[in-house]
Amino acid sequence: MALEIVLVEPEIPQNTGNIARTCAAIGAGLHLVRPLGFSVEDRYLKRAGLDYWNEVNIHYYDSFAEVKEKHPEGVFYYATTKAPNTYADIKYPQNCFLVFGKETAGLPEELLKENREYCIRIPMREGIRSLNLSNSVAVVAYEVMRQHGFENLQGKGHLTKYEW
Repeated sequence: MALEIVLVEPEIPQNTGNIARTCAAIGAGLHLVRPLGFSVEDRYLKRAGLDYWNEVNIHYYDSFAEVKEKHPEGVFYYATTKAPNTYADIKYPQNCFLVFGKETAGLPEELLKENREYCIRIPMREGIRSLNLSNSVAVVAYEVMRQHGFENLQGKGHLTKYEW
């Protein structure tokens, strides 16, 4: 299972740190598209990621087009509040990229229009704009992992009934 998380112009260091921690937990790669709204030396970024930074395969790009060019075999899914399909409606392939936009604006409208059939959303009550970025990544990423039997993750039977 190759799951890759793409953040296009993330702005809040704590979110990116939390997402890095999720990537470490599930073995996903993290792709960061510049400009970033923070320095990679930011203490809040490092603090949110705790001591998991060495467990994450991080890639940096100057544009989203560069991500697509370097991964022509990848299937890309775009998270947006505007999608007709929910994240749970999709059967995710083995090699997929989950793409998330910046906290204040999401992904560019043109990118979403060009990839409408690959746009996904997390259902929410009417009037709620969006979930926190790091929560959104976790929700969708764990659905992909669930569909693939939590491959390479500790699952059922990890703890005996007496250990918990």
